[in-house]
Amino acid sequence: MSIKGSSKIGGLGISDPPERSRAIFGEVAKVLTHPRCMNCHPATDRVLQGKDSHPHQPLATRQTPCVTCHTDRNFTLHEPASYRSIPGHPRWMAAPIEMAWEGKSVGEICRQIKDPDRNGGRNLSLLHEHLAHDDLVAWGWQPGEGRDPAPGSQELLGELTQAWIDTGAQCP
Repeated sequence: MSIKGSSKIGGLGISDPPERSRAIFGEVAKVLTHPRCMNCHPATDRVLQGKDSHPHQPLATRQTPCVTCHTDRNFTLHEPASYRSIPGHPRWMAAPIEMAWEGKSVGEICRQIKDPDRNGGRNLSLLHEHLAHDDLVAWGWQPGEGRDPAPGSQELLGELTQAWIDTGAQCP
């Protein structure tokens, strides 16, 4: 699906460009604020997990090597447990503290991801590349057995991000 020509996504039926840009970011924010993303962008050094974003068990912090429990791919359990899989990726880790989103409003997250000092040094083009093509971001839609994926798809997130940039990257 391409948002070009789509009044629902590309335009959201809004003629004022700054207002349209803010509305498009509202759609991007549905992904960024989903637990699949938010759990790895906590406000403290304590990593979160689950749909309810509870503190990670066993205790895990930004300083804990994730490879202690997580491997380079999702691992489906075959024994009874309270969860059905252990998520994994070759670069499994929490986002750096300067990229923490937990507890922030959508407007605060928007301003943060536009700020290279708080988004991993990315300009808007590199931010788009990260959200649209990074394989660790892609994990949000392939979270393993027993986990809900982030809403939409990475392709759609990339299209929405580009539409937001093309309309001036306005923040709510």
